[in-house]
Amino acid sequence: MTSYRLAGIAVLVVSATAAALAALAFGGGAEPPRLLDPGPIVMFGLPLVKLLANLGAAAMLGSLVLALFGLRSGTRPFDIAVDTASVGAAIFTVGSGTTAFLSFMAAFNPKLSADRGFGEQFGRFLLELPLGQAWLITTLMGAVTTILAFGWRSWTGTLVTAVLAAASFVPMATQGHSGDLAGHTVAVNAILLHTIAAAVWLGGIMLLILLRPANPRKTKVDLPLLVSRYSSLALAAFVVVAVSGIARTVVALGDWGELLDPYGLIVLAKAAALLGLGLFGAWYRRRLIPQLAGPRASRSFWGLILGELALMGVASGAAAALARTPPPVGEQAPAVQTPAERLTRSPLPPEMTLDRWFTSYDLDILWLVVVGFGLFLYLAGVHRLSLRGDRWPVHRTVFWVLGMLMLLWVTCGPINAYQEYLFSVHMLGHMMLGMAIPLLLVAGAPITLALRAVHKREDGTRGGREWIMWAVHSPYARVITHPFVAAAIFIVSLWAFYFTDLVRWAMYDHLGHEWMIIHFLLSGYLFVMSLIGADPVPYRLPHAGRLITLIAVMALHAFFGIALMMQEGLMVAEWFGSMGRTWGPTPMEDQYIGGGIAWSVGEIPTLILAITVAIQWSRSDARLQRRRDRHADRTGDAELEEYNERLADLAERDRRRAQREAGSRQV
Repeated sequence: MTSYRLAGIAVLVVSATAAALAALAFGGGAEPPRLLDPGPIVMFGLPLVKLLANLGAAAMLGSLVLALFGLRSGTRPFDIAVDTASVGAAIFTVGSGTTAFLSFMAAFNPKLSADRGFGEQFGRFLLELPLGQAWLITTLMGAVTTILAFGWRSWTGTLVTAVLAAASFVPMATQGHSGDLAGHTVAVNAILLHTIAAAVWLGGIMLLILLRPANPRKTKVDLPLLVSRYSSLALAAFVVVAVSGIARTVVALGDWGELLDPYGLIVLAKAAALLGLGLFGAWYRRRLIPQLAGPRASRSFWGLILGELALMGVASGAAAALARTPPPVGEQAPAVQTPAERLTRSPLPPEMTLDRWFTSYDLDILWLVVVGFGLFLYLAGVHRLSLRGDRWPVHRTVFWVLGMLMLLWVTCGPINAYQEYLFSVHMLGHMMLGMAIPLLLVAGAPITLALRAVHKREDGTRGGREWIMWAVHSPYARVITHPFVAAAIFIVSLWAFYFTDLVRWAMYDHLGHEWMIIHFLLSGYLFVMSLIGADPVPYRLPHAGRLITLIAVMALHAFFGIALMMQEGLMVAEWFGSMGRTWGPTPMEDQYIGGGIAWSVGEIPTLILAITVAIQWSRSDARLQRRRDRHADRTGDAELEEYNERLADLAERDRRRAQREAGSRQV
């Protein structure tokens, strides 16, 4: 069995290396530059070391994800998974550090020496240039992940380690693509999604190899069940890899005719390998999993695994070569740029007219994937309940679908297309993210649906239902879902964002923009859920307290809008005041309109919230009265009769006391 494991690792490494070298030679990714040639060792070594870092990253993240989703903490298989992640993180750390050094050599071609000048130059590269900073941060995050995976084996510790491991992909994504290329946002998000999903996919296969037992009783691995759970992760990863790969290809090629370019042919080879992997996934579910419990389980398992590893190696090698191969669409900015192009990396769009509110778009692949999975999983849960004979309110499904479509319209439609150029459009998107969309999503009650639709596990592992229950009952959730805390997060973050440099970070930095969307969407969701949500929360105020909290938030929200309207200076003046727009309102007029949107349009969802709380309060009183009436019907008004008898006894006692007092006065 050990020989099979070694063969699997060898197949992966050899196929990946061969594919990378072939793609580099074919696409010209390792051709020496005309000036400052660093030599073949650097030119070929750089993509190969990046390939090693990618394989280590896959072992790191994929093992942690499969451990959290398919294994039980405290068991030997779980420890093997975390050990694998620790080793993968160490390889990832060494590979990232070596990549940083080779990138420095390729960019500046300094003379290698041990003197102080060389070290100072390398230090400036790591600390001052974006490429060096990205690889330095990646190396440090890999080192921390290695330590955490080695020493922290609990459920919570492994989850934190997995989050950090996923976050370590972010610097690589931001530097895996030139910032001057049009479509920068799409490319960065596509690379990030692509690398994370591919790591989960490939890393899971690596862990299955190590967990494939020679003696199942010794390792206590239910292989058919584990492979079934992995196949669910692999299916989701395959969808993300396919969608993000298409998006990245469209940005890099610009025209489908460029597929005949060497870069395009390498992309086609990688796509063919991924398609083969998709067919392997279908084979998993239809043929392999049922056979794993039979007498030919070992032959079926290793035959399919080795073939899948070979294709994964080809895809990984092609991906490493593509990172060094120049795409047909140039990544250099034009010689003459407009102010808008210098600020946003995109040309100034045409004037915002009525029809463009319905036709303009600027796709954000990250939120396109989020909306797609949000719709699919919710509707799949409703379908599962219907197959079981349970009913789910239709209006909740309608609310959820509308909320997801509105989120897509804000993040991928006209608001995303114009929010960098018009402060008013930016503010409208903010109000919808923080108030309108959460109102619809909370009404969909997704947590309640998931708890009813997802199967409960009985083997001590944690699936979707168990992780949701953990999140709902965690100490952190008790704090942030408390009504006062949720209200404070909602209103304080609103003021802090626009009256500090956070708004400037969101304008200039793509990561800041994505953080803005996530933060305000979640803060609005928590606030709305604390007021009207049907999903379980640790504590919820009485209806009177909810109305008082809502009124206070409404007042502070209105003051925020008025404060924006009264601003005498332009917010982020070097951005909104320097776009060179010749259409639409002036920047100051546009800012005034944005403040009016925050004051007026932003209060509409708040008013709906107040009405909803009042209706829930009324219905709560009505339900309480109905319960009392039903209790009275069951007991024959026993409580009322007992109460009347007590009143009669008290009246009789008072009458007798009065008679005694009257008799004593006569005497």
